[in-house]
Amino acid sequence: MSRFLMLDIGAGTLDLLYYDAGSGEHFKAVMPAPVRQVAAQIEQTGGPLAVRGVEMGGGPVSDALRRRARSAGVVISAEAAATLHHDPDTVRAWGLTVADDAVVQELWRNPDYTPLTLEDVHSERITRLLTDMGLSTDFEAVAVCGQDHGAAPKGVSHLAFRHTLFRRMLDQDPTPHRLLFADDEVPPAFNRLRAMAQSARRFNTREVYVMDSGMAAMAGAAQAPQALNREPILILDVATSHTVVAALEADQVAGFVEYHTRDITLPRLEGLLKELPDGRISHEQILAEGGHGAYLRKAVGFDRIQAIVATGPRRRLLADSRLPIRWGAPWGDNMMTGTVGLLEALRRRKGLAPIRYI
Repeated sequence: MSRFLMLDIGAGTLDLLYYDAGSGEHFKAVMPAPVRQVAAQIEQTGGPLAVRGVEMGGGPVSDALRRRARSAGVVISAEAAATLHHDPDTVRAWGLTVADDAVVQELWRNPDYTPLTLEDVHSERITRLLTDMGLSTDFEAVAVCGQDHGAAPKGVSHLAFRHTLFRRMLDQDPTPHRLLFADDEVPPAFNRLRAMAQSARRFNTREVYVMDSGMAAMAGAAQAPQALNREPILILDVATSHTVVAALEADQVAGFVEYHTRDITLPRLEGLLKELPDGRISHEQILAEGGHGAYLRKAVGFDRIQAIVATGPRRRLLADSRLPIRWGAPWGDNMMTGTVGLLEALRRRKGLAPIRYI
């Protein structure tokens, strides 16, 4: 069995890449993100909710649950409540009732409550899709990526905590592919990634791996034909919710910057594309200007950059750039950046031969 399933779970879309190493065939799909589907499910119901599950992407789901709590009430398990905030007291302050699993399970059988499950990986839904496509659903490995800020200690900013986690890991080994974790290797602080791995175990698969979507985007963009055999390079993944700008040299991260996409402008992006490789950024500076965070290991020099490769569903932000932007297409598809990064990380982890798609 040599089939691999890669899932990139974002705020706007869930991107799927199916690869059969035996035949060399691959199949792709892009669908609405689970966070959008669950939020719509909440909005389409009325009355109080009984919510169980695990931590998933927040955003629209968190907003919908807080609105429902004000109008009709929400009883939620502690594990699912981490979707809104890692501090249960904060969740309670928003009007939700955090209860034991047994209490939530009992309310699931109460006709006065609408039952709801929170999770990023809907294995049954994806399995049905693959079956309808005529594909086998027996896998050697399933790999999933999503953004995880980490479960920060009380009183510590989640942005500062995420920065600390990645600084420690990248200072030890700056190769993004190495930050692919088997389901029994996920660092304890990565609560959402552990939840994804737990849900992915319901696929018919021998192995499950997870990865932060920022690292997967770096690994995937570097596989675009526009980036191959060039170094150092700059990559931009302008996604629905988050934008990543990274400098890579010899497959290693020299530095990266993260922003919420809604807060970034073309002039600031163009500035970052020069400041990052020249070593003129800091985590504190990026936070102060409203960014998400930054990491700098070494300055590679903007004048040495061999390619600037842009991917992601909102890369049109760069359409009028004065810089020589190359429109990346990992495996022939701008939307497959994260899944291709997962596959490349998985290929290296398993010692498989290089896969080249031109």
